Amino acid sequence: MFFWDPTFFILIPAMILAMYAQNKVKTTFAAMSRVPTRRRLTGAEVASRILKMNGLTEVVVEPQPGRLTDHYDPRTKRVRLSEPVYSGRSVAALGVAAHEVGHALQDKGGYLPLKFRHGLLGPAQLGSTLAWPLAIFGLILGSPKLLDIGILLFSGVVLFHVVTLPVELNASSRALAHLSKSGILAGDEIPGARKVLNAAALTYLAAAAVAMANLLRLLILRGSRD
Repeated sequence: MFFWDPTFFILIPAMILAMYAQNKVKTTFAAMSRVPTRRRLTGAEVASRILKMNGLTEVVVEPQPGRLTDHYDPRTKRVRLSEPVYSGRSVAALGVAAHEVGHALQDKGGYLPLKFRHGLLGPAQLGSTLAWPLAIFGLILGSPKLLDIGILLFSGVVLFHVVTLPVELNASSRALAHLSKSGILAGDEIPGARKVLNAAALTYLAAAAVAMANLLRLLILRGSRD
């Protein structure tokens, strides 16, 4: 992805945004992790409670190694929470836990962008692995066809990142709504959870920006070979 050529400068603003986003999510999560909630529920308890409220008794909540590794697996119906979220009782922990349950709610309701993103996962993984090697070989060997294949594969990566944005924003919206209306978080605790989820959303925006900048680089390089 970081192949050096004259178009590399196109990537710099997106890389700066990505570095800022990573720092923002880490510092915001750390700050809100120091803010305890009044009800003293853990992330695991909150996730289970919201799932039960929505009739999703088949979805299992389980711990996941690492930090900020939280995710929902629609194939196995698992909400996996990192240890600081699973056992945490902070505003940050509850916000992240509810966000992952938001994906389970999307899955239950047949939310189309989530289905579309899941369908793009395989092509995106393939594109992430093969697109740049094929493009670089195409440039070295002077083969427009290899370069075109690389561009096509990488387009799938870009599309995956673009579709991810509404999926994540919608999950956060669902999370905040359930945290508020259920009384799990008090009114003055909601802004803290929103800060954490907005910071996380910025990382997805940055990832999409980096992917689009790289696709633009490939298209410019392809055009220069005509």
